[in-house]
Amino acid sequence: MSKFRIAAALFPLALTAAAPAGLSVESLEALRAIDLRLGTIGYRLATANAALCERQAPATGALLHAITQYDRASEAAARQAFGFAAPVAVEAVVGDSPAARAGLEANDGVLSVNGEETRGSATPPSVADRDAALAAIARGGMRVRLDTIRDGARRAVDIAGVAGCDTTFEVVLGPEMTAQSDGKVVQIGVRFLERYRDDEVAVVAAHELAHVILNHRARLEAAGVKGGLFGEFGRNARLTQRAEEEADRLGVHLLYNAGYDPASAARFWRAHGGDVDGGFFRSRTHPATKVRVAAIEAEAATLAAEPARPSIPPMVAERDRPMR
Repeated sequence: MSKFRIAAALFPLALTAAAPAGLSVESLEALRAIDLRLGTIGYRLATANAALCERQAPATGALLHAITQYDRASEAAARQAFGFAAPVAVEAVVGDSPAARAGLEANDGVLSVNGEETRGSATPPSVADRDAALAAIARGGMRVRLDTIRDGARRAVDIAGVAGCDTTFEVVLGPEMTAQSDGKVVQIGVRFLERYRDDEVAVVAAHELAHVILNHRARLEAAGVKGGLFGEFGRNARLTQRAEEEADRLGVHLLYNAGYDPASAARFWRAHGGDVDGGFFRSRTHPATKVRVAAIEAEAATLAAEPARPSIPPMVAERDRPMR
């Protein structure tokens, strides 16, 4: 939904999309650590806010990836770093998650998901084989069975998943400060994770998850809102700004529900809004930083009485209504 720039499964969680060419073992290990950071943030947000999501899926805390996500130039390094005793493997495991409690570990190969064999048939680099494994998990209900292999030994792992928003969180590599969602997938640029603390990244992830919960992409498309240059003017810009303002406000509640300080959103935008939104080059589809900070602070004030979690504001009931 949003896309911030500097003028420059889920669950289990599924992280980095098709990887760039020629990655080394060292860079892959660094990427694993970054993926786990976003995976932990995403798991926390998605499970704490499951009641707000129309579509839910079993949350396990296992981050899966497929060997076919890595191009031929990176395949040898990926096998050295991640094992890949099966076409799909566990990249990392969120701490104290159902997968962790079931004994799943990084580099475990995944031979099948709920009885469906994993596959490595996609042409690299592609997320198709990973996504097929995630789809098998989503179809199976809250009990997830993985047939795994570790050091040549096979083991069945039964995971008691918990309800989470059916949203995938992905790290996007590249130089831009990118944060966006398409109604299903939340993508956060690696630059956010390089520059900001986890609680600050959570502000951006909560904003994008709010777009998913509020069905903004589908509602804007139904309203005939155009992107590109035409999206910067008139009704297109007005409706898109409204969606951004709603995501800012709902994001406050998502942070609160997940145990983050709801005041962290205003602090983040006050400190970093110029970096993220581009300052003078800010898109007209996004509110000015001062405007969004004021709206966020006003929304956070509604939580002063510390209502029971989850906090579900009235705007959630509007998610299936056309935007005007």
